[in-house]
Amino acid sequence: MQLIIHRYIPETKVEGPGKRFCLWVQGCSIRCEGCGVPWTWSKENGNTIEVSELFHEIEKSKRKNGIEGVTFLGGEPFDQAEALGELAEKVKKIGLTIMTFSGYHYEDLREQEKCQKLLESADLLIDGPFVKDKLDLSRPWVGSSNQRYHFLTPAYKHLEDQLSSIENKVEIRIGSDGLVSVNGMATQQTLEELFNRDDFKAIKASDAKEGPE
Repeated sequence: MQLIIHRYIPETKVEGPGKRFCLWVQGCSIRCEGCGVPWTWSKENGNTIEVSELFHEIEKSKRKNGIEGVTFLGGEPFDQAEALGELAEKVKKIGLTIMTFSGYHYEDLREQEKCQKLLESADLLIDGPFVKDKLDLSRPWVGSSNQRYHFLTPAYKHLEDQLSSIENKVEIRIGSDGLVSVNGMATQQTLEELFNRDDFKAIKASDAKEGPE
């Protein structure tokens, strides 16, 4: 089985609890107004990869980086729910957690058979579309006040009462080709201030965002 992806990071500390492998899928049927990553909307812009190959990279990151889990972002992960469900099932079998985002609502996802394997594997689901008029970064990993946390297993239930104390952060990486990428959650003003600094004038790409969808 194959997935169409935007990219992945073997190790990150800003895309969910603890140290995680993060996968951005390519393709989104929701396309929220004000989305911070509109370049992930069209599947035509993505790369096709086998689920087994991605799982191999996750296993490698577990050994090398000591990750505790995997985060699925987008794009819209549930547009590729069956393939991600297969990957998530494999990930859970090696003792890692799953955190996934969706612009759809949990109640609607539960009604779709194709979504069940991914939902059953998820420890933490953040649902709801990014709403530009409800911009709110006071909680971690979400961009608007309407978005909800669903603690589907006990794995991260202890965070439910600690969310207000978890800060949003960004990570900056410079590739061997000089390409600078940014991921995490920040306000548009913060990103503009960062990008306007003289030492970041050459930034070519960014996945930092105001909201996950």
